[in-house]
Amino acid sequence: MSHQEQYRQQLRRLSDELLAIQKPIRILDAIKWPRQLEEEFFASGACHLPRVDRHFYEAIPLSFDPHHTYRELRELRERIVRHLGAHDELGQILQQTVEQYMVVCEMLRSRGTPDFLRYSRLLYGSARDHLRGDRKTLKELGERLCQIFSLPGARHLTRPWPKIYQGEGAVTRLQEKLTDYFDEGTVRVKLSDGIVSDAAAGGDYIKLSSHARFSELDLQVLEVHEGWVHVGTTLNGRAQPWASWLSAGSPRITACQEGLAVLIETLTFSSFPDRARRISDRVMAIDMAEQGADFIELYRHFHARGMGQH
Repeated sequence: MSHQEQYRQQLRRLSDELLAIQKPIRILDAIKWPRQLEEEFFASGACHLPRVDRHFYEAIPLSFDPHHTYRELRELRERIVRHLGAHDELGQILQQTVEQYMVVCEMLRSRGTPDFLRYSRLLYGSARDHLRGDRKTLKELGERLCQIFSLPGARHLTRPWPKIYQGEGAVTRLQEKLTDYFDEGTVRVKLSDGIVSDAAAGGDYIKLSSHARFSELDLQVLEVHEGWVHVGTTLNGRAQPWASWLSAGSPRITACQEGLAVLIETLTFSSFPDRARRISDRVMAIDMAEQGADFIELYRHFHARGMGQH
């Protein structure tokens, strides 16, 4: 066996070990709020903070043991250095990915505490970070976009799109769109009661919330954002024969993935002013939370700007 072949097999074996270790980690499932909290919040007249603290999360067990998983990741990092070398370029990328999952373990162990924010910033950054080469922060860019998309002229850029799809009808329509792009059977669309957002992408599927309604334009956004970019990237990573860790979406690629998805929305003329405003509003909301605003303060801020209950 050649040295190159030995190297490739080592890389694949270590990559597969990482995939196996990280498989039970489900970040969004670990931190999402149950729908019951939303119902209770509005039933109280939006006056009482949801009781979400460390004790709340302690009653919701993680799908993995963070202490054990952290040790496994640390030992894997040592094996990567030992087998691939401390200065091997692919090995360094793999090490850094392992280290990010170690931070994920620490972050999820800290649910409901101030340390959660610290670890989250290490993984995903802050609303006050700067884009490379730009003097403005993400928050400042978000504020500017909010101003632009709040102008009266922006309301005339998109004609009304009625939300005519729900449930199986939405599933069928989005499946048709994706089948035109991917090979039939490659990507599945299914309903879910367990997601907080309207939609979420998995490895080879997209979940639609059974509680949400969609317009034709909404489904077009999901087609390119969730389908072409998120699912498409995962399928591309699964085709990599040696660096198999590319088939899993680690935290280190989140910013790139979301940026690419929003760019594709724009290049395909799928985005629209209200959609772009919602994205910039999320940056503003994150900054408010980072600066200490509680859930009610966030809700009242956006409600005062004319946003509806949901």
